[in-house]
Amino acid sequence: MNERMTWEQIQMKYPDQWVGLVDVRYQNDDGISVESAIVKYTNKKKSELTRLVLKGEIIARHTNPEGYIQLGMVGAL
Repeated sequence: MNERMTWEQIQMKYPDQWVGLVDVRYQNDDGISVESAIVKYTNKKKSELTRLVLKGEIIARHTNPEGYIQLGMVGAL
């Protein structure tokens, strides 16, 4: 099994890419800020990781969230 790494270690080892994480521990149990995790996937596109997220298999994060522009849809109410 892969080793547990801190978020900072993950960012350094896998710069500017999407990663699929398992066994995630969050800072202050906030459910958002990753403290540490085991990296399961590093070679998948965001769309592939999203499918795994929807299945509940992983958590997906980009290792440089400030440098990555996320585009979404805005719908009219």
